[in-house]
Amino acid sequence: MLYAVISEDVENSLEKRLSVRAEHIARLNDLKDQGKLVLAGPHPAIDSEDPGTNGFTGSLIVAEFDTLELAQAWADADPYIGAGVYQKVTVKPFKKVLP
Repeated sequence: MLYAVISEDVENSLEKRLSVRAEHIARLNDLKDQGKLVLAGPHPAIDSEDPGTNGFTGSLIVAEFDTLELAQAWADADPYIGAGVYQKVTVKPFKKVLP
């Protein structure tokens, strides 16, 4: 089943994000290589694809896991959590309707 991982950043998270971004992206690439990643990306803090020093306010990942518990465990192990980037992470089932 698909699950949405919806994360909210702490204030001024850009420096923390950059410090562990390679590890975060590596985990996403692992999901992609397994054919389980639907989409992933951050929410820019301003209305721009490249927010520069304004940074980001959170992230959205939609991926396939066998159970909600496995999706939650994967989300809990994100390097962004250990680095203090995220203040809140919500994991919930997701039903893709379109396209």
